[in-house]
Amino acid sequence: MIAILIRCVIAFVLLALTFNPTRFNYIGWARENFSADMPVVLLLGLLLTIGYVIFLRATLRSIGPIGMFLIAAVVAALLWVLIDRGILTLDNRSLNVWIGIIALSLVLGIGLSWSIIRRRISGQADVDDLDA
Repeated sequence: MIAILIRCVIAFVLLALTFNPTRFNYIGWARENFSADMPVVLLLGLLLTIGYVIFLRATLRSIGPIGMFLIAAVVAALLWVLIDRGILTLDNRSLNVWIGIIALSLVLGIGLSWSIIRRRISGQADVDDLDA
């Protein structure tokens, strides 16, 4: 369970570093500093891109687009229940962005952790899990 949580937290950090409602995010910083500090902007952009490639490739290989859609649909249904019950409102734009970041980090974290989840549920190991 800790390994899955760590992957979700890393996905959250990746997404939040890229964009969040505060002024501490790559997109806002890159817009302000592109002409003055282009090499650093490009370097950090490439590092973020590498992180996304790792997460997206692993997620697509493990659960595929349909799995990503299903996880996102479950998260959306959970949010719908929370809104319907009055626990959550959509009045705060910043909160909505953070909820979106959390939802996407769950999709990426679960996708990256799918081998662990499947092994725990079924008891079957993936070929990639076996050490030679």
